[in-house]
Amino acid sequence: MRMHTNYTNGKTEKLIFPELSYIITGACFDVHNKLGRYARERQYGDLLEERFKEIKVPYKREFKIEKTGNIVDFLIDDKIILELKAKSTILRDDYYQAQRYLQVSNIKLALLVNFQNRYLKPIRIVKIDTDIKSKFLQN
Repeated sequence: MRMHTNYTNGKTEKLIFPELSYIITGACFDVHNKLGRYARERQYGDLLEERFKEIKVPYKREFKIEKTGNIVDFLIDDKIILELKAKSTILRDDYYQAQRYLQVSNIKLALLVNFQNRYLKPIRIVKIDTDIKSKFLQN
């Protein structure tokens, strides 16, 4: 896994897959700018898929996680889960869902994107590697 070290205010932050995250986020902004905030989740997914093909980003759409039956919206380059939402508010359950996907797939990073926001704010969710992870596996 490639990590990027970012030095700000004397603190060290480790970002997981910063370049790929940037590309994915850029594609999401393109789609949001084109469709606006009132389309359906499926429409955002369809346009994102077209965009990923254009920029040659490897992806799997509606990827089924083995053994669990969970289906993620996109698995990008076998490294990042991209979960799309088109709803007024992101809820705790949406975070838990993304964390569950990370736990059962053993992927390190998920991006949660709500296209109904006026300003797109992709949320990075990092896989928890502590005993608290059992909380996410119960559901």
